[in-house]
Amino acid sequence: LQVGGSWRYVTRGPDGTEFAWHGTYREIDRPGRLVSTEVFEGFPDAEAVNTATFTDHDGTTTLSVTVQHSSPENRDGHLNSGMEAGMQVVLDRLEDLVRS
Repeated sequence: LQVGGSWRYVTRGPDGTEFAWHGTYREIDRPGRLVSTEVFEGFPDAEAVNTATFTDHDGTTTLSVTVQHSSPENRDGHLNSGMEAGMQVVLDRLEDLVRS
């Protein structure tokens, strides 16, 4: 994990459909902050910048993610796509994994 490094992940929906994203790390401030670009490969011209902050609360870590879109149209497309619900499923699964 380094500034300028890249990442890519693929998720699979209940019907087997795959969704892929990729990006580049812009800022790494361990252990509290991670900033990277994000491109949903289904809409390659809609790059966003995600800022993830990790905050300790009495031994429990809270993750907050802020997404900055390159245009109002891209933001609205993201909000209307159902991706918020999909991301919540991913984060719930991650929480289950971390707790196990």
